[in-house]
Amino acid sequence: MREKPKIKLDLANTDKVIEITGWTLLVGTWLLAILSFSDLPESIPTHFNAAGKADGFGGKNTIFVLPFIGTILFFGMTMLNKNPHIFNYPKTITNENALSQYANATRMIRVLKLIIAFVFGLILVMTLQHTNGNTDGLGVWFLPLTISLFIIPTLYFFIKAMKINSNKKNH
Repeated sequence: MREKPKIKLDLANTDKVIEITGWTLLVGTWLLAILSFSDLPESIPTHFNAAGKADGFGGKNTIFVLPFIGTILFFGMTMLNKNPHIFNYPKTITNENALSQYANATRMIRVLKLIIAFVFGLILVMTLQHTNGNTDGLGVWFLPLTISLFIIPTLYFFIKAMKINSNKKNH
């Protein structure tokens, strides 16, 4: 097996916007959890079923589980994104297509990080809304929306990777 080229990628403006937005959502999720903590009742929803109804409850300290898991995933993907040469690709990586393939793959990871930050923040907001009696759960729309948010961009970037020619640069 041939070793893939290692290339240092410069972030395009779009990548910078995606990164800043993701970090902002992540920090916002933490701030919301911290600022809401003192007003929470002793028991809050910790799990919602497929229909979006709360079916698990725990102490108010569990409000920090959402931002914590979101942060672990976000940081893990950030570290992974520094090494696009270790990713699996649908096409053979060559010196000619490496830059285009790596830029596409790292942007996909960035978009997925943004979605993770958004989804964990949304779950937190909906948990707080449920706790305050403003909703009866996440809603039946939540699961299809979340699945779509992950599948659609992944398919888009996969199709884009398939279109990048193995022998030519495509930016």
